[in-house]
Amino acid sequence: MIAYADKSSERMPHIAFIADGFAPDGPVPVRIHSECMTGDVFGSKRCDCGEQLDASLRIVSERGGVVIYLRQEGRGIGLINKLKAYNLQDIGLNTAEANTHLGFDVDGRQYDCAIFILQDLGISEVELITNNPDKVEALRRSPIRVAGRIPLVIPPQDDSRNYLKTKQDLMGHLLGL
Repeated sequence: MIAYADKSSERMPHIAFIADGFAPDGPVPVRIHSECMTGDVFGSKRCDCGEQLDASLRIVSERGGVVIYLRQEGRGIGLINKLKAYNLQDIGLNTAEANTHLGFDVDGRQYDCAIFILQDLGISEVELITNNPDKVEALRRSPIRVAGRIPLVIPPQDDSRNYLKTKQDLMGHLLGL
């Protein structure tokens, strides 16, 4: 594990989890995962985030890859606003509508830090573990070469089906639902 922050006093650094067998030359399997406390830590079934993180950790451990854990909770709105968005979802808004109702972009995440981390690790070519075309495009606009995409489709559960459908229909995620 390597922590990345602008200054050493940073309390919430980004993290790179580097698997045994990692070699930066050639395409490296990489997951850029945005923090989801409710899913990653507490196992929320509203999303597939925790399951995606678990599956990504398995893939990179088998293939000598890297998981970059970015501290941008709730697609960039933070935990408090994410919980407010959950309340709005409980009364009928979807995840995208809830974020915009709170005054945020549907997805406010940035990937500059992930690109810096990849470069710092000496990675110039990745197989990106994602369903998010915006993440692929962000890397394609960088010096990092995207050699391929590893789909990470988690079967929907009753509680996550609408969330995943919104991600597919409104945000273009490649889920095949």
